[in-house]
Amino acid sequence: MRKPIIAGNWKMNKTAKEAVELIEALKPLVAKAKPEVVVCVPYTDLWAVADAIKGSKIRLGAENVAWADKGAFTGEISAEMLKEIGVEYVIIGHSERRQYFGETDASVNARTKQALANGLKPIVCVGETLEEREKNKTNRVLKKQVLEGLAGITDFTDVVIAYEPVWAIGTGKTATAEDANKTIGFIRRTIKANFGEDVAKALRIQYGGSMNPKNVKELMAERNIDGGLIGGASLKAEDFACIVNYKD
Repeated sequence: MRKPIIAGNWKMNKTAKEAVELIEALKPLVAKAKPEVVVCVPYTDLWAVADAIKGSKIRLGAENVAWADKGAFTGEISAEMLKEIGVEYVIIGHSERRQYFGETDASVNARTKQALANGLKPIVCVGETLEEREKNKTNRVLKKQVLEGLAGITDFTDVVIAYEPVWAIGTGKTATAEDANKTIGFIRRTIKANFGEDVAKALRIQYGGSMNPKNVKELMAERNIDGGLIGGASLKAEDFACIVNYKD
């Protein structure tokens, strides 16, 4: 059985002080959580959150990682720097990184390999735009993102994939549970065909398109959905806890 993983993506929100306040409110609410609970926070919050989550069930994640060990890469943060703080997970290839900062499948692949080489667990994001969806290109787009983003990887033990339909991020729209399961099933079949049945069975795939307290139970009831990558709802302790503590 794949252990569900619920990860919050805070994006560019919360000062260090606000981050600690949110964590302190969240800790007692998820103390008995069954899924793995992760908060992926801005770089400036990492030290404060690392300290605040000590002794809790919450694990620490970053929102990106550089593809290089070190060097003249202004604005980038290396895997070594993240490991020193206590980061365990890292989001790679989020649609906002692709849309606003020029991320490509090739750079996603390089960052993913760098994360794995340094003992970080990558949450690799894939997803189609509304235009691609309406032109029936979803499967073609996802296959390309999966195969190019994961090219050359042989050990998938620590890899998580997040399917985040771009048209559902921050819009309040969400795929139906049936549609989300069907699309994630396609991703899993793509993994099976190219990386093997054992990898496909073990790999955790999250849904990342506006999962919230109202739809989490329905989404998580689907057999291919192993968790969620949560945006806005992760910024409120009660909402995030409701998602984490969903009932089967």
